[in-house]
Amino acid sequence: MKTKQKNRTTYSYRTMQSPVGLLKLVAGDRGLAAILWENDDPKRVRLNSLVEDKTHPVLLEAEKQLKGYFDGNRERFSLPFDFAGTEFQRSVWQALTTIPFGETRSYGEIARQIGRPKAVRAVGAANGKNPISIMVPCHRVIGSKGGLTGFAGGLETKESLLELESKKRSFQSK
Repeated sequence: MKTKQKNRTTYSYRTMQSPVGLLKLVAGDRGLAAILWENDDPKRVRLNSLVEDKTHPVLLEAEKQLKGYFDGNRERFSLPFDFAGTEFQRSVWQALTTIPFGETRSYGEIARQIGRPKAVRAVGAANGKNPISIMVPCHRVIGSKGGLTGFAGGLETKESLLELESKKRSFQSK
């Protein structure tokens, strides 16, 4: 739960082990606010005070859905998100949620999707600031020539997530 004290917001968090390392799940009043990597740069996603809460219902549901994803039983997430960012960033993050499981898009395709075709670099910057990794699938965004590009969880993790999705997708099409 998020509480206001002297214009400072406090977020609830819990951690979970995953196949891609320790994840810190963070929730505010309106939903999931962040999924942070074990070695995340603290400047990438700026959140005020964090208070551990192992019983927060949004965090428990986020963990359950992530476990389903990693187990290969979930392709979509159904949690409310509590995005904190600029209007442009939120438009990019919303566009990321439309990339189907097992597919990828380029930064240019996302820029065109949000109606800002020349804002490819800005889309890349917003993608890098995506606070809700995995569930808002910034790992599905690749370079224009198909190569893997920067990822807060590391390129090896990005590759693992894309591989997990492609294996599940190829199994389904057989």
